[in-house]
Order: sequence, then structure tokens, then C-alpha cells
Amino acid sequence: MARNRKLGKTTSQRLAMLRTQTTDLILNGKITTTEARAKEVKAIADSIIALAIKEKDNFEEVEVKVTRAKLDSKGNKVTEVAKSKNGKEFLKVVKEEVTEKRQKDMPSRLNARRKIMTKINKVKDSDGKNVDLPAKLFNEIAPKYQDKNGGYTRIIKLGKRRGDSAEIVLLELL
Repeated sequence: MARNRKLGKTTSQRLAMLRTQTTDLILNGKITTTEARAKEVKAIADSIIALAIKEKDNFEEVEVKVTRAKLDSKGNKVTEVAKSKNGKEFLKVVKEEVTEKRQKDMPSRLNARRKIMTKINKVKDSDGKNVDLPAKLFNEIAPKYQDKNGGYTRIIKLGKRRGDSAEIVLLELL
């Protein structure tokens, strides 16, 4: 007997579809899909959340020296006039060195982050900036479910689809 549903698609199409639906579930908290697809996505999402719960506190705080452009009160880069070797003048950005505290993942959390990234897609927000979904899993979703022992998602039946009479469900994070 097959270990997973084929969903009428080739392997690469099926994995891409499941990865996209899992990403949407984590990003938005709920998705509407067919029952068979929801059962597959539920298994993937529950395993990812369980992994995030296990590794959520496995990091250390480190201080890092960062060199970056100095900004004025309006948020623009500060520049100064400099001379090149041949005597021409040009604008040079003024740099400043700052010490920041950052989280450094321990090896097992880094491995968990990489496993999570194989099961979800990279996402950009409306401004075009990358959304760090593993960080969202570790910092927002995992603390919410840390006392639960499985069952992080639920399936609610909505009825049959009009065109092909497929069972439509709402898959959501609890």
C-alpha cells in the first residue's frame, strides 16, 4: 500500500503543491482546499511545528560588530568628499561600527531550520522583503503550542465543490 496520497499528480508537481500549501498555512494560519490535500498538508505542518517546538529555545545570544553606513535624521546615507589618486573628487559614504546582539543557532536548531526550509517555500511580503518563516515558527507559533503534544491543526468540512463535487475543507492552525 502507498505511504502517501498521489493526488493525481506527478511527484514533482505534488511536492511543489504540498510545499506551497504548507507555506500558505504557516503564513496565513488557514487555507481552504480539498480533503485529501488537507490531510497531506496537515501531516507535514504538524511535523514542522513539532520540530520548531523542540528547538525553539536552542540558541545563544552573541555580540557582533557590524559596519554599516551612517544615516542622518531623515534616514539618508551620510557622504563626504574624498580625492582619488589622480586628483578627482568623489562622494564617499561614511561608515560606522556598531555592536549588536544577535541570536546564534546551535547546531541542532540550525539543522531543524534547514529541514523546515526543505518543506516550505521562500516568501516575500507586500514590500518585497523576505519573510523568515522558520523564525516565525520558532518565535510565534512554537511558544503558542509548547504545552500541546500534537494536534496543532484541525480540518473543518465546508461541503462539496460545485463543479466536481469534491469535499472542500478548511485547514487551520489551532
